[in-house]
Amino acid sequence: MQGRSLISTPFAVYGGACADDEQAARKLRAAACRIAEEQGVQYLELREQATIADPGFLTKDLYYAFDLEFPESVEELQKSFPRDTRYMIRKAQKIGLRAQLDAGQLDVFYDILAHSYHHLGTPVLPKRLFRIILDEFREDCELLTIWHQTKAVAAVLSFRFRDWILPYFGGSYLESRALAANNFMYWEVMKHGMETGAHFFDFGRSKLGTGAYAFKTQWNMRQRALPYQFYLVRRKTMPNFSPANPKFGASIALWKAMPVGLTKMLGPQVIRWFP
Repeated sequence: MQGRSLISTPFAVYGGACADDEQAARKLRAAACRIAEEQGVQYLELREQATIADPGFLTKDLYYAFDLEFPESVEELQKSFPRDTRYMIRKAQKIGLRAQLDAGQLDVFYDILAHSYHHLGTPVLPKRLFRIILDEFREDCELLTIWHQTKAVAAVLSFRFRDWILPYFGGSYLESRALAANNFMYWEVMKHGMETGAHFFDFGRSKLGTGAYAFKTQWNMRQRALPYQFYLVRRKTMPNFSPANPKFGASIALWKAMPVGLTKMLGPQVIRWFP
């Protein structure tokens, strides 16, 4: 375990932590710290829903979460979006984009995802992982592909949990931006979610100052800070694995310069090095 981190996601749900009292929560945190010390890891990371005052932890305010509660109708939902977002959805509809829900489009989805990750300079996850997800989650996940004429231009893999729908793995080809494919894609996820009984939409987390963060602010959703707290064991400072970290600049540029086909082969191996 030398040189590694111990990452712990807290037991939490929307609306509050599962621990009923502060004492129980502190006991859980203390136990996690003891395990981190015993394992000799670099640090313990707690991904919290709200900052917990604890002098033994450092807090990083980098990520924000976005979500919304669906209104009574699809029409009300669309009216709740800012004007520019509504315009982009209408633009995609006029161009003739269409959405297809089909778990059999894994190869199409993976190629789109690999191109998106390549553009970001990030190694792609193995295709086998997504096959396992589709096989194991079945009706609790859905694969939606956006088509322009006979070409797929964007795709997203979403999860269903109780009355929530969560688009989790998504991407698009660069040329799809002119088609407003991403706006149309997430609109279709929301609309289908409402039509099939979902009451809430979880747009996931994004780093402050990134393009993804800016895109999500265009939907008039609830925005919440996600404070990540760190208990340092062997490290002296909080880790910084953000792509904005200058020390990753050369590696990201090199990855972007590689052919997409090569990154598909190397990505599943390289991604294992990431914490």
